[in-house]
Amino acid sequence: MNYRHAYHAGNVADVFKHAILMLLIEHLRAKDKPFTVIDTHAGIGMYDLTGEEAQKTLEHEDGIMRLMAAPDLSPPLARLRQLVAGIAGTGDGELQRYPGSPRIARQLLRAGDRLHLVELHPDDVQTLRAGFARDRQTVVHHMDAYEALKALLPPTPRRGLVLIDPPFERSDEFTQLTAGIQEGYRRWATGIYAIWYPLKDSAPVERFHRRLAATGIRRILDAEMTLGELDGERLLGTGMTLINPPWRLDAELAPVLGDLAWLFAGRAGRTRVRWLVPE
Repeated sequence: MNYRHAYHAGNVADVFKHAILMLLIEHLRAKDKPFTVIDTHAGIGMYDLTGEEAQKTLEHEDGIMRLMAAPDLSPPLARLRQLVAGIAGTGDGELQRYPGSPRIARQLLRAGDRLHLVELHPDDVQTLRAGFARDRQTVVHHMDAYEALKALLPPTPRRGLVLIDPPFERSDEFTQLTAGIQEGYRRWATGIYAIWYPLKDSAPVERFHRRLAATGIRRILDAEMTLGELDGERLLGTGMTLINPPWRLDAELAPVLGDLAWLFAGRAGRTRVRWLVPE
């Protein structure tokens, strides 16, 4: 309840996460059928990079600002840069705001698609509601993320994606994640699930992956990016575990993440895209 993403908005993990989110929604858009996006940890939707919180950490300078200033980008990353600039309304000026996943997802919806935003923090949910007050395609829910996996699944339309992006303040977050994903998958086995996680120490992540694989859920893909050797203290890596990823997303992700790793860390950057559980 104390987590404030404003301190971290636009950092390396955000760019990694939003690049994958964009690719997933682009795949959903490729079919002429409506879809639903559910964001279980929505935050406030838009973050002021000139505000006190962002200026205290300056994490965006090593994240989104590097992407915005890069001279040559691959087509997917160029699309991400254009998407961020368009939502933030920068034109040709310097980026002063950064859109969270609710705004990224909403920008990519078509008529007929739906967005459900879940936020537990009482102040943040009010900000979120104000930002989407006149939007008939978006519903904001004040509730716990894991309760939302019970209450909102299966969605209408039945095609779609669940983004699960916890703050990892709780020591048992990976345990909660496994249980929540099992419950969600039981209710909606055909949905795409995108589960973000931080990488400080590989051991907790490996345990999470073993437990997730042991659930019997099929088609689990994992993507990771590290910017140096993990030391158990600093956030030097970020990952996304994907259930039911779109066809050939694994091949598409590898070069995109490789470009991001080079942009953020040069030769020290490393990526890995692998199947935890195949078909």
